[in-house]
Amino acid sequence: MTLHLAKICKGCWQQLYLPVPLRGVASVPFRAFGIRPSRMNPNICTICELMFSTVMRARKITLDATVLFADLRGYTSLSQTQSPDAMSGLLDAFYDECASAIWEHDGLLNKTIGDAIMVIFNFPIRQDDHTLQAVLAARAIQDRWRVRRETLPGLTGGDLGIGIGIHCGELSFGEFGRSHRDLTAIGTVVNTASRAQSVAAAGEILLTQAVYDRVSSELVGSRPQEYSLKGFETPIQLYAA
Repeated sequence: MTLHLAKICKGCWQQLYLPVPLRGVASVPFRAFGIRPSRMNPNICTICELMFSTVMRARKITLDATVLFADLRGYTSLSQTQSPDAMSGLLDAFYDECASAIWEHDGLLNKTIGDAIMVIFNFPIRQDDHTLQAVLAARAIQDRWRVRRETLPGLTGGDLGIGIGIHCGELSFGEFGRSHRDLTAIGTVVNTASRAQSVAAAGEILLTQAVYDRVSSELVGSRPQEYSLKGFETPIQLYAA
């Protein structure tokens, strides 16, 4: 599937009604001033990455959002038997397939952390159905990866799958830290999504109750199971998507 790339920044148009060109001849003057497609989502610009400070005049904002964590299972053990070049190619393929699926659903690929990624939905591109878009993106990641990994010589196998966890709710997004500034999201939503991902098996997508409540029509027949998550005093229920 080919990723559709917008000609103007979706975030600037949605939030400010400014047609900031991302591609083509019209984008050249903007690039001279450092305005270019964001690495977190090529359909928004670098202005959008800092929209909370340039427009809202704050170092951070609070918003309702959906957070997705995905981790490549089996990467660490495989790295002990494969060459650095092979492992680099594996990570490139993992990032590429995840990014394409995420950007098709207007998510922000906020972080790549070794063999894992963190994604935020509903900023800077606002979506009324951001939780649904996160679930659809997760399914697309799994579908794309099942096809892609079969093309990687010596790197196939049932355990070389992706575990995904998703949670939604209110979080803080902005620049945190002073000596080293980090543009990211923090809060219970982020931590819970990460913990849900940690117990997801290869090829599995686990959703919290909050996510299920918003997208239950997409999860007909899904039944909750209790999981003991690190940092949680009592087990919590997660649904498979």
